[in-house]
Amino acid sequence: MVDFRPVAYVIGRILIVLAILMLAPAIIDWRAGLANGYDFLASAALTGVVGAALTLSTGNALGKPLDTRQAYLLTAGIWVLVPFFGALPFWIGAPGLTLQNAYFEAVSGITTTGATVIVGLDDLPAGMNLWRGMLNWLGGLGIAFIAMIFLPLMRVGGMQFFRTEGFDTFGKALPRATDIARQLLFVYALLTVACIAAYSAIGMTTLDAVVGGFATIATGGFFPSDLSFSKYPGLGEYVGALFMVLAAMPYIRFVQLLNGSARPLIFDIQLRSYLVWMLAAILSVTIWRVLSTGSEFEPVFRETVFNLSSIMTGTGFFSGSFVGWGGFAMLVAFIAGLVGGCSGSSSGALTVFRVQIALNFLAREIRKIGNPSAVDPVKYGGRTVDDDVLNAVIMFISGYIVIIGVLSVGMTMTGVDAISATFAVWQAMGNIGYGFGPLLERTGTFVDFPSGAIAIMTLAMILGRLGLVALLLLLLPTFWRR
Repeated sequence: MVDFRPVAYVIGRILIVLAILMLAPAIIDWRAGLANGYDFLASAALTGVVGAALTLSTGNALGKPLDTRQAYLLTAGIWVLVPFFGALPFWIGAPGLTLQNAYFEAVSGITTTGATVIVGLDDLPAGMNLWRGMLNWLGGLGIAFIAMIFLPLMRVGGMQFFRTEGFDTFGKALPRATDIARQLLFVYALLTVACIAAYSAIGMTTLDAVVGGFATIATGGFFPSDLSFSKYPGLGEYVGALFMVLAAMPYIRFVQLLNGSARPLIFDIQLRSYLVWMLAAILSVTIWRVLSTGSEFEPVFRETVFNLSSIMTGTGFFSGSFVGWGGFAMLVAFIAGLVGGCSGSSSGALTVFRVQIALNFLAREIRKIGNPSAVDPVKYGGRTVDDDVLNAVIMFISGYIVIIGVLSVGMTMTGVDAISATFAVWQAMGNIGYGFGPLLERTGTFVDFPSGAIAIMTLAMILGRLGLVALLLLLLPTFWRR
C-alpha cells in the first residue's frame, strides 16, 4: 500500500507558502480601501489552516524516503489540488466566479496556460491581477522549486520529482537535484527581474510590468488588461517577443552559461531547431500576409513576430487581430502550437526535443523501405537513441494527438462548435492560452463555453502540464500494487 504521508506533508507545506503569498495581494487591495483585501485574507486563512493540518498530521513521515510512486503522486497532487486553494480568491472575492470557473482560472494560471473566463480585467482589483500573475510565475517553475525546498526533509535527492515533471537535464549537467533547483531558480528570478525592468523602461505601468513579467517568463499569458499587448504596440511587442523566446529555451543552458560554459548553449541541437523553426514560421506568415494584403512590412512583421512567438512558446499573449489573418496563418500557428518550446523550459506542448526524435525516427523508417536489412539506429546529436526513449517519445506524441481528438469530440457533445472545440482543446493541451472560433468572438475569453466544455479544458490543461504520463499512470492498477 502506498504511504501518502510524505506526499501530504509536502503539499501541506506548499499550501502554507501559498497562504503566505496571498498576503501580498491582500495588502495591496486593503491599502486601496477595497473589501477584496479581506477576501484574500479569508482565502489565506483557509489555505493556511489546511496546510498546517496536513503538515502537523503527517510530520512523522519525516526522514522516510520518497519512492517513485510517491513522486508521481506528489506531482499530480501539486497540479490538481493546489489550484483549488489558488482558486479561493477568485471564488470568495472579485470577480466572484463560480467554483468551477474559479478552479479553471487557477488551473490555467498554475499550468501557465493563460486562458481566462474573466471579462473586464482592467476593472479587477490590482491585488487580483497580481495574484493571477503570481499563479503564472509559481506554475512556470516556481511550484517545482517550492517542492524542492521540502524534498530534502524527506531524505531524497529529488531526481524522481524532476523526472515526473518531464524535466530534461541534458546529461545531468549538475549532479544533484537540489543544485539544479537552486541554480534554475536563480536563472528564473534573474530573467523575471530583467523582464520587469525592460517592461517598465518602455512605459508600462507598474502593475502591467510586474504581472506581465511574471507571466512572460513563466510563459503563462495572464495580463491585467483585456487588450493584452495591444495596449503596448510597437516596442512593447518586440520586447515581449524577446523575453518569450528566452523563456522557452532550456534553463539548464543558462545555468551552464552563468557557470562559464557557453558551448552547450551555442551547440544545443534542440535550441538551434527551435530558433530556426520559429524564424521559418514568422517569415512565411509575414511574407504571405504582405503579398496577400499589400500591407506595410514592419507592422505585419512585428505583429507576426509577437503572436507566433506567443503561440509557439505557449505564452498566450496577443496583439492585434490575429484571428483575421487567414487560413495559412492559422495553419502555421496550429503547427507551431503543437510543437511548442524546448524541453527543460516552462513551455508546454510536444516540445522541440520530442518532435526532433520523432522526425529522426520517421526518416529512419523511410530509409528502411529502400534497404530493410541495413543497421540504421535513430540518432540524436551524434548519439544513438535508446529504444526505451524512442518508444516513450512515440507513445507521448501518439497519445497527445489522440487525446486532442477525443477531447475535441467530447467538447462538441457539450454543444460547442467544431472549430471552437478543436482550438480550445489544442490551446489547453499545449498550455497556449490562445482561443479561436465563434464562441470566443464576443469577449475573446472562454466565459461563453458551457460547464461541460470548461471541465474538459480543465482536464486538458492538467494533462498537458503533467505530460500525460504522470496522471494517466495513476489510473493503472499496477501502479498501486507493490
